[in-house]
Amino acid sequence: MAKPNYAFEKRQKELAKKQKKQEKLEQRKAGHVDDASPESEISPDDSTELVTTPIA
Repeated sequence: MAKPNYAFEKRQKELAKKQKKQEKLEQRKAGHVDDASPESEISPDDSTELVTTPIA
């Protein structure tokens, strides 16, 4: 009987996981391009800053 090649199976799993991760990354990049365009329209004057008043 032939021995199972565990190294080959492990490598195939790693390759599949890496490919899936890459596909997710590409989808996120494609999604963020659409979401980022409204943010680029915000001017620096519109920034929200926390203003604290001194308590005496």
